[in-house]
Formats: sequence, structure tokens, C-alpha cells
Amino acid sequence: MEKRNQLISTLGSCINACNHCADACLDEDTIKMLVDCIRTDRVCAEVCSSLSQILHTSYTNVDGLVEYCISVCEDCAEICEKHEHEHCKECAKACRDCAKACKQYLAA
Repeated sequence: MEKRNQLISTLGSCINACNHCADACLDEDTIKMLVDCIRTDRVCAEVCSSLSQILHTSYTNVDGLVEYCISVCEDCAEICEKHEHEHCKECAKACRDCAKACKQYLAA
């Protein structure tokens, strides 16, 4: 139960960072350069949200979704790391942390 709660908390941080990043990107002058970032932020937030919602239940067959979450978080981090905006850097860190937490969840 503890590892599940830790992952849920980290997922929440990632969801918040991705939503913030996507929203902040919309206010940037270079918005056309940020389309992939915005799109990936939105997908990452949705995948993390879905995993979080499922982890709140007693359903246990989640390993495939956790693995997919790792993949999406790593993709999002890579895209955000290409930009110099502070919100992108914060999002990349949150995504890296989330991927790490997902890996720890699977290893436990």
C-alpha cells in the first residue's frame, strides 16, 4: 500500500507539472516551436491521471500501464529538455521523477 501511495503522489506532481507547462507554453511568443511540447505534456498528464485513478482502486493488473507511463514520461522529459523555459525544465524533472517512481513500483 505504501509503494502505491508514493507512486500516486509522484503521479500527482507530474500531472501538475505537465498541465502547468502546457498552459505556460501557450503564453510563449515561440508557441509554434512548442507544439510538440504542449501535445506531449497533455498526453503525459492524461496517462499519469489514468494510472493514478486506477491505483486508487484495488485493481492489480497495472504493470502494462505503469510501463507505458514510464515511456510517455521519458518522451515528455526529452521534449521539455530541449527548451530553455523554466516551466519546461520543471516539467522535465517531474517527468524524470515520475518515470523513476514507476520503475521503483515495478521493481518492488
